[in-house]
Amino acid sequence: MLTSRAARAAAVFLLLLPAVVAPQDARPLWPGARFTEADRRRAVRRGLRFIYQTALDEQNFAQYGSDYLWCFYTIGAGVSDAGVRREARRMGVERARHWRRTRGALPADADAQTVADYAFGGDAADSLGVRDSRLKAQVRRAARRHGARDFLLFDPLAEAPPADVPKPCEFDGAAHARGAKLCRRCGRPLGMRSPQDVWYDALVTAYVGERYGVRLGASYAEVLRWLPSLRPWRADLSSDEFYDNVYAVTHVVYTLNDYGRYRLSPRWLPGEFAFLRSHVGVAVARGDADMLGEFLDSLRAFGLTESDPEIRAGVEFLLAGQNADGSWGDPSERDIYLRYHPTWNAVAALSDYDWKGHGLSFPEVRPLLK
Repeated sequence: MLTSRAARAAAVFLLLLPAVVAPQDARPLWPGARFTEADRRRAVRRGLRFIYQTALDEQNFAQYGSDYLWCFYTIGAGVSDAGVRREARRMGVERARHWRRTRGALPADADAQTVADYAFGGDAADSLGVRDSRLKAQVRRAARRHGARDFLLFDPLAEAPPADVPKPCEFDGAAHARGAKLCRRCGRPLGMRSPQDVWYDALVTAYVGERYGVRLGASYAEVLRWLPSLRPWRADLSSDEFYDNVYAVTHVVYTLNDYGRYRLSPRWLPGEFAFLRSHVGVAVARGDADMLGEFLDSLRAFGLTESDPEIRAGVEFLLAGQNADGSWGDPSERDIYLRYHPTWNAVAALSDYDWKGHGLSFPEVRPLLK
């Protein structure tokens, strides 16, 4: 088992290790492309190694450990490149063992957010083969003490996704209960999260809970049933809600296709497919690697390939925009989430997936897509 020091040394070695380039990889990605298959393979490996290097930092991993595990698991389980799969899985298993060592028991006074985080990490670690049935039983018992509003900020059995969930105060960062309009510390007006933002967070939470076998406030179908109420997807590019609409749509795709396991038919989600296809250029124009990665990843799930101009433009943008350290996004950004997450999305967008045919993560929800 790797120690933290040994794992860090291994990460440095991987970052310095050149990718092996086969002769056929010297061909352009498509006729007239600026980049080759070798360029793409190299970019994917450099990005993956950057993510792992940041995950070895104890402070980063303490804050985002469950998300890192999900990153390594989904890449290791879904991409078609066997070398990338093996590398992502090695990284994920090493980090999952570390996560298990540092989270051997759920705190007795765990709030809903902590319970959900343990469920996210536990599900990812289980999926990587690093299991702990005792901790899962603790999470299941603790989850029963909390309701839907604790986990999801609304009760999908009783109400639509709400518009009265406040954002943290932009001046002092104070968090507030639902319905608050003024900051309790500074008295300034609070901004509100959009219903789309609240809903897709709830959708992911319910999805992970169902995978893990722990009810986190509601079932996946109970949250998904509100999808029609959020349509049509808003395309006001001057509004922050545009981002919320984009990420709501992409997380419909991710949770329905098991994060890269299944292809989806555009007939099942025609409005979502049209929204993604017509706005992918916005992410390119804004230079937003995180958003672009989600666009491309989702459009590939709907069957688009590099014969489509939207995919080509996005792939070329990502390959031209990788940072010297292997990441995407702003290299001066201090929040590590805003460094590794765009890199994860870019790695996913540049990868081909080993699709298991057309299908749904939970086939019983098919009627809810009408």
